Amino acid sequence: MAADAHAVADELGIAGFATLGQSGGGPGALAVAAVPGGPVIRVGIASGAGPFQRVPGALDALDDNDRAAVALLPGDPAGAAAAFAAGTEPLAGLIRAADDAGIVSAFQELLSPRDNELMRDPRLAAAFAETMREGLRPGTSGAGWDNVSWIGEWDIDLSAVRCPVLLWYGTDDRFVPLARGLWLSQQLPGARLVVHEGEGHLGFFEHLGEMLDALTEPSKEHPASAG
Repeated sequence: MAADAHAVADELGIAGFATLGQSGGGPGALAVAAVPGGPVIRVGIASGAGPFQRVPGALDALDDNDRAAVALLPGDPAGAAAAFAAGTEPLAGLIRAADDAGIVSAFQELLSPRDNELMRDPRLAAAFAETMREGLRPGTSGAGWDNVSWIGEWDIDLSAVRCPVLLWYGTDDRFVPLARGLWLSQQLPGARLVVHEGEGHLGFFEHLGEMLDALTEPSKEHPASAG
């Protein structure tokens, strides 16, 4: 993932850029910044996962299917990906058959009260549903391999992330608890944690503008970073 991002930046002649990952995208955002001597000026993580093997209690929060998949790692990543993918099949089937309201309702019990309030906005509900629909459109194998990469042992060294890291988490996140953000803030010396009281997993819908502003603010090292 990091190698691909750096190859694209090199091809486009980008001297400095920021990364932003939400939820399971957080590890990828960090991976790009962990490449020594790379051009990443800042990392943003919104409700992002931490390393399951290192964050206390993270593995215990997995369901039976995902625990069985993790047990296959690191020796059988293909088998683990298949097991993770199988656990995603019921959701994929629902998404293929449901309209936007049906997709949102499938997550209602898992979302925080504030998240469900946001989903009453038809524009946000449509964006959420389309994201889920597009993510699973090719099938569940991609979701399976995603889980291998971020629920399995991370292959990046967090101490190699030298640039500032901006963390945004909600106190009522039912998917990625605030404890994951606290753990990352303690492991990353250049981290700044922003906690939104009463918000859940979908806080990026409300705060994306300020996140992008913070990540692209010009710095002394990269005065043209906003571009």
